Amino acid sequence: MALKRPSGPRPPMRKKEPDHRINEHIRVPEVRLVGDNVEQGVFPTRKALELADELELDLVEISPNAVPPVCKIIDYSKFVYEQKKKQKEIKANAKQTVIKEIRFGPNTSEHDFEFKLKHAIRFLEAGEKVRAYVHFKGRAIVFKEQGEILLLRFAQALEDYGKVELLPKLEGKRMFLTLAPKAIKK
Repeated sequence: MALKRPSGPRPPMRKKEPDHRINEHIRVPEVRLVGDNVEQGVFPTRKALELADELELDLVEISPNAVPPVCKIIDYSKFVYEQKKKQKEIKANAKQTVIKEIRFGPNTSEHDFEFKLKHAIRFLEAGEKVRAYVHFKGRAIVFKEQGEILLLRFAQALEDYGKVELLPKLEGKRMFLTLAPKAIKK
């Protein structure tokens, strides 16, 4: 059985409001005008709109919180395109921080400790943060001093590769230690 669409007229699609006020939507008495091929300064809004019409471009409010608001004479679609391009570039250049976790038990053997230490060294050399934690199961919480000693020994073994960001801290049944890679010398 097919689903029926409710009868009657379809509700109108809402147009997305522009991010900036443009042309007649600018409702302040005067604006500071900036832009290419334009005399810069403070003008009445009506005069700024006439200048934009003469150049067959749009008057776009760039900084609405300034006194008077800053407007630019530019093609609005080109302006929006450039804004999106800048945002994409900023997003691409933003560095993602990766945190690798290494888990210990309160009674971790020496061989396991060395094995996890090698992994931590590799992570720190790759520029990633390391979060080491001791997980206490059941009644193992009575060994919390042993867990703290283990984490401090871990941090001491890694002092050539990274620096401690967060000293051992108990949260629930886990004790955490965070290490960040040392800055690479250029």
